[in-house]
Amino acid sequence: MEVFKRAIMQPGPPEHFALLTVQEVIKPQKQTKLAQDENQLLENILRMLLQEYVSSAVQSGEKIMHFGQSIDATETTQGLIPRLLDIVLYLCEKEHIEGGMIFSLLEDLTEMSTMKNCKDIFGYIESKQDILGKQELFARGKLVMLRTCNQLLRRLSKANDVVFCGRILMFLAHFFPLSERSALNIKGVFNTSNETKYEKEPLGICIDFKFYETFWGLQEYFSNPTITHAPSKWQKFASSLSVVLNTFEAQPLSDEEGDANNLEEEAVNFSIKYLTSSKLMGLELKDPSFRRHVLVQCLILFDYLKAPGKGDKDLPSESMKDEISSCEARVKRLLELTPPKGKEFLHKIEHILEREKNWVWWKRDGCLPYEKQPTEKKAIQDGTKKRKPRWRLGNKELSQLWKWADQNPNALTNPQRVQTPSIMDYWKPLAEDMDPSAGIEAEYHHKNNRVYCWKGLRLSARQDLEGFSKFTDHGVEGVVPLELLPPDVRSKYQAKPNERGKRSKKEEAKGTAHQVDENQMSTHATEVDVEGIRTDMTATPMEFDAASIPGAQGETPTPEELQKQSSDTDGGQEAGQLDADAEVEAGIIDGETDADVDLDAKDD
Repeated sequence: MEVFKRAIMQPGPPEHFALLTVQEVIKPQKQTKLAQDENQLLENILRMLLQEYVSSAVQSGEKIMHFGQSIDATETTQGLIPRLLDIVLYLCEKEHIEGGMIFSLLEDLTEMSTMKNCKDIFGYIESKQDILGKQELFARGKLVMLRTCNQLLRRLSKANDVVFCGRILMFLAHFFPLSERSALNIKGVFNTSNETKYEKEPLGICIDFKFYETFWGLQEYFSNPTITHAPSKWQKFASSLSVVLNTFEAQPLSDEEGDANNLEEEAVNFSIKYLTSSKLMGLELKDPSFRRHVLVQCLILFDYLKAPGKGDKDLPSESMKDEISSCEARVKRLLELTPPKGKEFLHKIEHILEREKNWVWWKRDGCLPYEKQPTEKKAIQDGTKKRKPRWRLGNKELSQLWKWADQNPNALTNPQRVQTPSIMDYWKPLAEDMDPSAGIEAEYHHKNNRVYCWKGLRLSARQDLEGFSKFTDHGVEGVVPLELLPPDVRSKYQAKPNERGKRSKKEEAKGTAHQVDENQMSTHATEVDVEGIRTDMTATPMEFDAASIPGAQGETPTPEELQKQSSDTDGGQEAGQLDADAEVEAGIIDGETDADVDLDAKDD
C-alpha cells in the first residue's frame, strides 16, 4: 500500500510508472498481465487505500475529490483519489489488470460518499465517459455502472434534485447503446406509483371546488391511460377534459400575463410536480407554464391512444377516434393562444411526438439492433507502401469498359451496334396483348406504356405509313400490322372495301384540284411574246390545240372535263413535246412550248 501512495504522489502521466508499481507490489507471474488471484489481491489493496483516503477527507472536512490537492503559484496538483482512479483506469484500458476493477472502485466510492460529494464523483465519471465506454471495458463493467447509477437515482429526490437526475439519465443514454434492452420498457408498464394527491373536501375557501376536483382528477388518467377498454371510463374522462378546456377557453391569457412569467427563469427552478392546494388554483390558472404542462399531457395521452402497432382489442372505436380528434384540435388551438410564442412551442411539441412514433415502432418490432460496427483496417507491413492503382480513363469501371473490344473506335462505328427493329418485331408484344386467348390483363398491356407507344408511332411513321394512318380511327392498336393479329381480332381493324374506294376518290379529287391550281399559276406566269408569232402560221394545228383545252372558247369547264384533264396530264406533256418538235421541223414555230400555244388559242 505504501508503494501505491508513493506512486500517486509522483508527477507525470500514469503510463510512466503505473505498470512498474503493480509489478513491484504484486510481482506477477506474467510481466504485463495479472492472473485471476493476482487481480483479486490488487483489488483488495486498492479498496483499502480508497477507504483510507475517504475517511481522511471526511475527518479533515474537505471534499473527497479535492482531498490532497495542493494549489501553488505555478500549478495545481490533482487530488489523491482522482489520481488513484486515473492510474487504475490506465491499467484497465491497457488490459494489464481486470477491466471491471475501475467500475467496482467507482461503485464503492459513491456508496461511501454523501450526495454533495457524489456530484463531484459523477463529474469525474462524465469526464472519462469515452474511455469507460470502450468495448473492452464496457463489456466487463456495464452492469456495475448501471447498478451504481440506479443506486444514485434512488438516493436522490425527484423533486429537489431534478438536474442531477437528468445528468445521470443522460449519461446512461450515451453510455449504453440504443439497442440495449435493459433500458427499455418492453412491456409498456405504467408508473402508477406516481400518484397526485389533492384535497377531497372543501376547506372553506371560496372557489369552485367541483372544478378543482375535476381538474386534478385528470392526473389519474394521465398516469394510467388504459381507458379504451371501458367506455364508461372514457366518457368520464372526456366530460372532465371538456370542462377544463372550456375553462381555459373562457379565461384566455393576455400577452402581458405571458411576459410577466419569465419561463427561462422558471426553468432553473423547475419542479417535476405542481402544488395541488385549492388556495393556489386561481393563481395556477393564470400561469402559462402551468397551462402548457396540462395541455401537453393531453397531447401525450392522445398520441398513446392513436399509437401504431396495437392489436384490435387495444384500438379505440370509431366514435372514440372522432372525439379524440376534436379534443386534440381544441388542445392545439389553446397551445397556440398561450403566450409567449405559442405557435413555436406547439410546433416543437408536434415534432417531438412525431419522432416518438419511430421509437414506438422499433419497440413493437422487438428492438432490432441497427448499429453498424466499424470495419477493421488491415495493417500494412512496415517498409511497404500500398500504391494506388492508376487507371487510363480515370477509374476502374471506365478502363474495363474500354478494354472490352480490341479496337473500340471500330466497335463504336459498327452498324450492327445499334439496330432499328422492324415493324413486325416491335409490335409483336402488343399483338400478343390483343389476343384474347393469351389471357393478359388490361393493366399489363403494352399500350399503357407511353414510351413504348411513342417509339412505335415514330417507327411506323417512317416504315409503315399506311398503318400509321389508322391511329386516328383505332388508336395505337390500329397501328399494329394485321399479319400479327389473330383472325377474329384482325377483322376489327381491317378496312372495308367501300371505305377504301371512298378514301381513294377523296385523295384523287384533292390531287386534281391541286394540279389545276398549279396549271393556272404556270399559265399566268408565262411570258407572252405576241410579236414573235409568225403570220404564216397555219390554222389547223391552232384550232386543234384550242379545242383540246376546256374553256378556251369562253366555256366553263365541267368537273368531268377537269378530271379527264388531270388524268391526261402526264400524257399531255409528252404529246406537247412531240407537237413542238413537229412544228420546228415544219418551220412554223421556233422555240415555243405548249403553254405558248395554249395562250395563243385563248387570245383568238
